[in-house]
Amino acid sequence: MAATAGLTRSLRHGFFGANIAMAKDAPHYSTPQNILLFVVSLLVWIPLAPYLNRFIPPLQVGDWNFDLIAALVIAFLATRVILWIFKPLIIPVLIVMVGLLLWSQFTDRYSFSDMFMDYKSLVQRNWVTRQEKQTDILSIRPKEVESAMSRTVKSVRAHMDYKDSVVRNFAIKHSLTYFDDYYTKYGEDARLLSLFKYIRYHFKYVPDPQRDEYFATPRETILNGMGGDCDDHAILMASCMRAIGGITRIVLIKGHAYPELYCGDKKDFEKMKSAIVQLFSEPPVTQLYFHEYNGQYWINLDYTALHPGGPYLNDEVMAVVDW
Repeated sequence: MAATAGLTRSLRHGFFGANIAMAKDAPHYSTPQNILLFVVSLLVWIPLAPYLNRFIPPLQVGDWNFDLIAALVIAFLATRVILWIFKPLIIPVLIVMVGLLLWSQFTDRYSFSDMFMDYKSLVQRNWVTRQEKQTDILSIRPKEVESAMSRTVKSVRAHMDYKDSVVRNFAIKHSLTYFDDYYTKYGEDARLLSLFKYIRYHFKYVPDPQRDEYFATPRETILNGMGGDCDDHAILMASCMRAIGGITRIVLIKGHAYPELYCGDKKDFEKMKSAIVQLFSEPPVTQLYFHEYNGQYWINLDYTALHPGGPYLNDEVMAVVDW
């Protein structure tokens, strides 16, 4: 019994002795050091969240967008895990993050300005941008509109061409010009919006001869240096979008023509809206205009606006050119 008691005391002394030794060996940080490490973790968290957000699909709950908030939570948990496992590791993580952002800045990829715009778009999407459904006969009785101006409709439709090799190659090339870093997040919407941006900023308005309406094919408009009037732009935009999988139509209104892109149902439209607000942030998108009929959403691609979903010039719809 005495021997057993002695062994128990020895084991207990050894156990507590080891714990005391481990406690002595564990690193202790002063209050200033802990504050510094906390600040460093914040500096990691702030850029890490929008970077992760590029790989998270849009999370829409009603009219609210939560994907960046989810990224913020994931980034916060990641920094807390690093601080829990080995606090000093947060410093090299910060150095790597800053290095990657600097490298991206000089290689025209995800940069500090993109990070700022991603945070700005969270506020823009959830609290600033409003949707404006266009109320006109197109929204109420689209078939009735399509019966008018049959000769013009046939002529415009005859000039729309998405299978031409020049049109197809042009569309593919410029669907990759912008927003490639956001393809993982927005998928084909990023390609369509890239193509819109290129055409919008390179198309030049040139009027038709007086008293003579001329409709150019998309091939002609591409080869002539991207010049033409509103119907030439509409034919070009609709054809190019179609060439990379978009569904388009041209709306003829009094004195003007503009293309529209089919977004899909309400959920698809919210995803497109999220992409537009994030990718077309200068100037901020404060209003998004669209047509909706029987749950089908169409968004304006006119060159008169700086972003898809800009305001319509008027609601005097005369015909719709579908294909």
